Amino acid sequence: MSTPKAPTLAVLPIAKGETSAAGPRILQPSGWPAPKGYANGMAADGRLVVTGGVIGWDNQGHLPADFVAQVRQTLSNISAILGEGGARPEHLVRLTWYVVDIEEYLANLKPLGQAYREVFGAHYPAMALVQVVRLVEKAARVEIEATAVVPR
Repeated sequence: MSTPKAPTLAVLPIAKGETSAAGPRILQPSGWPAPKGYANGMAADGRLVVTGGVIGWDNQGHLPADFVAQVRQTLSNISAILGEGGARPEHLVRLTWYVVDIEEYLANLKPLGQAYREVFGAHYPAMALVQVVRLVEKAARVEIEATAVVPR
């Protein structure tokens, strides 16, 4: 019986005692297909900044009815929270999306990608997408948790 060989990573870890001001690094095992719109993994050294589940309400507590508008506002809200913690979108290492309708998400991939790039640019951290029965705020169609690491 042969033991399967683990893939080698395209990014090497930082040696003990070294520091990195470069920010998060994408972990892409060699030979794997390149993901589109997310990373398989991230590595980072620094100060952790996390959000709770963020939804797309504005500073008056209003939620847009449109799914893409809720996503855009949610991403803007995450960006504002990151800013309070001294982080920027390029420091994101993970996003977990909770949606109430996966078909609504899939039907809007292009406008969602555009909204994402408008707020976060072309930085794509590790991401997960989960369909849920509902969110605490009944009118919310999406909720996103974010994790960022600010370099030392």
